[in-house]
Amino acid sequence: MLKLRLTRTGRKKQPTYRLVVIEHSRRRDGRPVELVGYYNPSTKESNFKVEKIKKWLENGVQPSDTVASLLRKAQIISL
Repeated sequence: MLKLRLTRTGRKKQPTYRLVVIEHSRRRDGRPVELVGYYNPSTKESNFKVEKIKKWLENGVQPSDTVASLLRKAQIISL
């Protein structure tokens, strides 16, 4: 089963995250199927590829709780 979740990047104590489509059984920083955006929690900056995210969600990919919250804030998915 594929999931939409965050992988951590960035330096120590300065995390940034990539939003990726990945097999649910793979490790957090494993090889993703596709990169669909990023999120920087220190500046609250985010950049999502909306078309790709919607395509994956229509195909049955399940977002993690944190990703679902970010997508609701960006108004990509509804409550």
